[in-house]
Amino acid sequence: MDNTADVIIIGGGVNGASLGFHLSQRGLKALILEKRFLAAEATGHSSGLVRMHYDLEAESRLAWTSFEYFRNWSQMVGGNCGFTRTGFIQIVRPEYEDALRENVKMHQRIGIPTFLISSDDVRRLAPGFVTDDFSTAAYEPESGYADPTSTTRSLIEAARQKGARLVQDCQVTGIKTEGGHVSAVESSQGEFFAPLIVNVAGAWAAQVGRMAGVEVPVESWRHETLFIRRPPELSLPHPTVIDDALSMYFRPETGGLTLVGLEDSNVIGEIPEDGSDRARPGFVERAVERICRRVPAMENGSLHSTLAGYDGITPDQRAILGPAGPDGFYLACGFSGTGFKIAPAVGACMAELILDGKTHSVDISSFRYQRFSDGDLLAGEHAYEDIWR
Repeated sequence: MDNTADVIIIGGGVNGASLGFHLSQRGLKALILEKRFLAAEATGHSSGLVRMHYDLEAESRLAWTSFEYFRNWSQMVGGNCGFTRTGFIQIVRPEYEDALRENVKMHQRIGIPTFLISSDDVRRLAPGFVTDDFSTAAYEPESGYADPTSTTRSLIEAARQKGARLVQDCQVTGIKTEGGHVSAVESSQGEFFAPLIVNVAGAWAAQVGRMAGVEVPVESWRHETLFIRRPPELSLPHPTVIDDALSMYFRPETGGLTLVGLEDSNVIGEIPEDGSDRARPGFVERAVERICRRVPAMENGSLHSTLAGYDGITPDQRAILGPAGPDGFYLACGFSGTGFKIAPAVGACMAELILDGKTHSVDISSFRYQRFSDGDLLAGEHAYEDIWR
């Protein structure tokens, strides 16, 4: 096996795959090391929402740049990402509706197709929804969801066509440096050598960072979802929704299903290996109660399945993107549950930063590692309450 590369990417999720794709397009020989199999962790358990609504402009810009990929996937990447347009509705608690209005203005300034709608408009878009607890929502008619595993596979396949390699079942155990510069990775499959190493290890990012002498402020974050079989009266797909008023989100899925996730009571800081991929006791009851409050007819549905996985979360619930520690060592981690929809742009920006010394697609300087030591944590100018509580 060839054990040398121009860059080693630790982590075979969607962001590792995206970085491998963009670097290989620029002519670098990329080697992606994955401790299990492609999209095994956060990506494979992602809900796959594709939307641009954030209260932080830099994240909205990353999502908007990524959206061009999702809606033109076969031309820009190749293969199929499974993008499905459903329209997207953002609901917030009444006390955050002024912030919602300001954020929509920011999105429109960027160029995102979005506008404010009333609760009556929401009922017209989704007749089965209860809308008496809010008056205004944001609507993105072009948004929806995609298939995270298909997205990752097609990125990897396109990278492979340009010379990238993926090594699966490869546990990274150490990072070597020479003269203050990274030089190699030790793993369960031997040593691999490269002058550039990127930590895209998700919930394991802190562990990988310590191998390079870098304390990465990322904890594991466990997230659970379920799929409900919609009853006959809700047979048609509904919009994709982030419902902060009820601390949940939901979207349609093929086969007459609806995916539901909750934004509170997520376990933070446990050892990821100790978890299972099924929801824990109590989650189903809480999720069903909330979706039935928003869509009462769901009471006539039935449980199809549950799913659970881990991501990495930072103190400000925003990603860490950029160099850290020894020369040649980079971070692309801490996505805090929102990494899938921004992955195409993150890969492009990280490739630009590594090769050109600065980004051209989106300014990601605010996601720098040093913000934590500087006490400059990220927050939206018109912020909503923290999610993933």
